[in-house]
Amino acid sequence: MGRKEREKGKRGEREVANILKENGYDARRGQQFSGQNGDADVVGMDGYHLEVKYQETTKVWEWYEQSKADARAGEIPLVIYRRSRSPWMVTMTLVDFLKIPK
Repeated sequence: MGRKEREKGKRGEREVANILKENGYDARRGQQFSGQNGDADVVGMDGYHLEVKYQETTKVWEWYEQSKADARAGEIPLVIYRRSRSPWMVTMTLVDFLKIPK
């Protein structure tokens, strides 16, 4: 991945963290502090492992598998993604979606 793509990815992670903050979560980018592979892209939503993608080509199955593989025990894998000039989207399993309190 080139520098331009990495910068776009970081920008997407900051954007998602800011949206979550605006909605009451204590969110921040995850890897910027530890740099370890397997860390969530954005942290601050307890119980969820957030994988954030800001890419033009959608590989949602691949991204979900990455989030699932990197999630710690008890964390729900969650992919937040978008392409340019499009809204942010969320992918999770229906089983996990139904765990959200009513």
